[in-house]
Amino acid sequence: MNTITQIDLNAIIQGEIKNLAGVNLEGLDLSQANLTGANLSGANLQNTILRANLKGADLTGANLVGADLRNADLRGAILLDVNAYNASFAGAFLAGAILSHLDLTAVDFRGADLRGVNLISAILNRTDFSSSNLSGADLSQADLEEAILNGAVLRGTNFTQANLLCVQIEQAILTGAIFDDCCLEGTNIQK
Repeated sequence: MNTITQIDLNAIIQGEIKNLAGVNLEGLDLSQANLTGANLSGANLQNTILRANLKGADLTGANLVGADLRNADLRGAILLDVNAYNASFAGAFLAGAILSHLDLTAVDFRGADLRGVNLISAILNRTDFSSSNLSGADLSQADLEEAILNGAVLRGTNFTQANLLCVQIEQAILTGAIFDDCCLEGTNIQK
């Protein structure tokens, strides 16, 4: 895996370097970086502060364990095959992002904009979606065991065949949400 110099780091933050595929950025502070459309596939971003513009970025196969993506702009980003255990996307903008078939266990999505996000077959156990907007999102066949959806906007959200075992859904907006053939055992739904 490639490493970077201080000069490279300044160029990354300025948005001058867009191809960061396979680069080791572990633990760096990239807040305020302009990474619009950047290629971060296979990059090591473990414990990295990425409160940045990542609109349309390709993060396929990236290591996001413990990464801080609070308030990051990830609209239209590709996050396939990423490891994001214990990462924080609180307040992030993820509308239209592709997050299907991922293990997002214990991830913090509080207050995030997840409108229209593809989370098909994602593992979302103990993930916190409190006060997030999941309108039109597709969570079909997702595993949300013990997830928290309190205060979430779930207008037209598709939960078909999802595992909602012991999920908390209190004071959420459920207009048009689809719960066909899903497991709701132990789930607490309060409007």
